[in-house]
Amino acid sequence: MPEKVLIIGSGPAGLTAAIYAARADLSPVMIEGFERGGQLMLTTDVENYPGFPDGIMGPELMEQFRKQAERFGTRIISSNVSNVDFSQRPFKVWVDDDRYESDTVIISTGASARWLGIPGEEKLRGFGVSACATCDGFFFRDRAIAVVGGGDSAMEEAIFLTKFASKVTIIHRRDEFRASKIMARRAIDHPKIEVLWDSVPEEILGEDGVTGVRVRNVKTDVESVLDVEGVFVAIGHTPNTSVFVDHIELDAAGYIETTPGGTATSVPGVFAGGDVVDSVYRQAITAAGMGCQAAIDAERWREAQHGM
Repeated sequence: MPEKVLIIGSGPAGLTAAIYAARADLSPVMIEGFERGGQLMLTTDVENYPGFPDGIMGPELMEQFRKQAERFGTRIISSNVSNVDFSQRPFKVWVDDDRYESDTVIISTGASARWLGIPGEEKLRGFGVSACATCDGFFFRDRAIAVVGGGDSAMEEAIFLTKFASKVTIIHRRDEFRASKIMARRAIDHPKIEVLWDSVPEEILGEDGVTGVRVRNVKTDVESVLDVEGVFVAIGHTPNTSVFVDHIELDAAGYIETTPGGTATSVPGVFAGGDVVDSVYRQAITAAGMGCQAAIDAERWREAQHGM
């Protein structure tokens, strides 16, 4: 017997979709993936999610989402999807050798920040190393910080961080930014921003928090230490859509394309929400909102198809 709704992914979008779908008596089955809870599992303090005036730890917030979804009857499978077939209904979704079927699928697999892969980065992630200025910038008031990158998102992060930091140093491997001219000029002209051209970070220093970055000039090979207390990596995000290639319409960057103002994908009966769709806001609350939309869209689509 096919499931009523299959949800793939377990960040704020997927878990909110599960809560709404479960309350609509759709008995959702969630395949949460090995990285359950999404990017918030890598975040220490969350202070901008409404309802938590004293802040909350990212993993704790996701655990509360999860308990709420389970309370209303969501069945959660702790594994990764290995393959899908959306060519006909019921859709087929494989978890290793196990096959699940459903006429309705909600994809909420999120996106992963691209990291530098240098010593100290992983150890200090959440302790001075971040990939989200709007999430974590507040914690760096009156501190010197670095932003790594050269595109529009790096410029936006650097400019945003000047609201809090005493100084922002952009580390960029080339002698000009990839960013649009207006964004590049805005960053270069900002009195709080300095640029380290032709430079790459080699190591993030510190034990319990960031104390500096070891930087190498790619033209001279000379190394130096930049004294900062925070490092924001802004080299882009990768949507977690590799398993859906050739099964659903993706944009040039790999994000799932949905109907304007809705969550329907190119395959009727398949819906998507959260960071796997959204390359602009990438916030827990916007992802949760899209998860709500996806569940409501899925419920209405099922009613139109099945009268149930």
